[in-house]
Amino acid sequence: MDIEVASSTDSSSYTKIDAEGGPKGWLTVAGSFLVYYSSFGIINSFGFFQKYYQEDFLLGTPPSTIAFIGTLQLALMNLLSPISGSLCDSYGIKYLYIVSGLGTSCALLALSFASHGAAWLVFLLQGLLLGTIMAFAIQPALTVAGHHFRDKRAFAMGIVSTGSGVGGICYPIMMEKLVTKIGFAWAVRVAALKVVLCYTTALVISTSRPSCNVARLNFTSLLDMRGFLDPRYCVLAIAAFFCHLGLWGPSYYLNAYCATLHGPTPIQDYILPLLNATSVFGMILGGKLGDRIGRLNLLCPMIILAGLLSLLMWLLATPIAAIVTFACIYGYCTGHFIALLPAVVGQISPEEKLGARMGALYSVAALASLIGTPIGGALIKDSKMREGYQGLILYSGGALLSGGLILFVGRLLHKGGVRAKW
Repeated sequence: MDIEVASSTDSSSYTKIDAEGGPKGWLTVAGSFLVYYSSFGIINSFGFFQKYYQEDFLLGTPPSTIAFIGTLQLALMNLLSPISGSLCDSYGIKYLYIVSGLGTSCALLALSFASHGAAWLVFLLQGLLLGTIMAFAIQPALTVAGHHFRDKRAFAMGIVSTGSGVGGICYPIMMEKLVTKIGFAWAVRVAALKVVLCYTTALVISTSRPSCNVARLNFTSLLDMRGFLDPRYCVLAIAAFFCHLGLWGPSYYLNAYCATLHGPTPIQDYILPLLNATSVFGMILGGKLGDRIGRLNLLCPMIILAGLLSLLMWLLATPIAAIVTFACIYGYCTGHFIALLPAVVGQISPEEKLGARMGALYSVAALASLIGTPIGGALIKDSKMREGYQGLILYSGGALLSGGLILFVGRLLHKGGVRAKW
């Protein structure tokens, strides 16, 4: 069924970005940050759930099966990005935020009533339902911030992306503390309350820039795949696929790796927050530097470095200090990837199709998000021995290194040579 919406057919008809953001633009960035914090931040905290489920709530369930819950969230978030991005381009974010905020809080409340050992229910609530609901806010939050900026787009998107890192710091620490004091169920209910507060604030302070001309929008027009006609876009999508295969391995398994080597230690619970904290710096500095020297120019070496870190440093890391150092440097490098990839897509996309084109590219990454971490988990031969993690580490680092090399090939397709600002 066709729906009357506001849309545009070419870049020239799209509303001009005024004042490169201005107060409304920066308030929208703040609102998008809150949405990322209370949605992507929860997804980014799955390392806590992986450990808690593995050791207590879903005791006896294979680690790769538990990891599939988290990767399903990522896959659905990316798979539904073309639709949510197109809806944001056309309608704005008001109704998307309302539906996603209420849906996320209700899904968390339902999860709080799940019984121990009910892996199928956790899969449905946390994997399927949360992943679907969050998808209709995460991509629009990034898109609506990008609509307010052009020259400073990578910096603005980088600030938004830090919400995922800050959420990945705060939620695991909060959950660790609350679970011991009030139990898992009430800890999840507190998280649901935070989601409501963050989305409500974001709704109040955010401003949408939907397309300005009236047109007919049907389901097929929501899926804008014309970006794949551009070779640069195709290569970028392939690179994103390989990067997502290996990107989340340390986030999911580094805690368990540390526990295998050193047993329960106070620092163990802070490894994931440290990784996410350094990724915040990577997102902010990456966005700032990317706007100056070229987003793709910076993205490519950072991903190659992340792959080499996994292959050389994580593979050999045995002291706790070495594991913590790896987590910090790795988080910083991957922060660049999270912040810069959508800005790179924006460089080769029409303004009025920004959300749709970003969503289409992330839909390619959806399959990698779905299978990447479970494959890594399946490659763990013995989770009680250091040598058992070698397959996971080689796989994660190799996928990132491959993605970085493909990004370099894509960089060569851009005009102006390697010294040009891309």
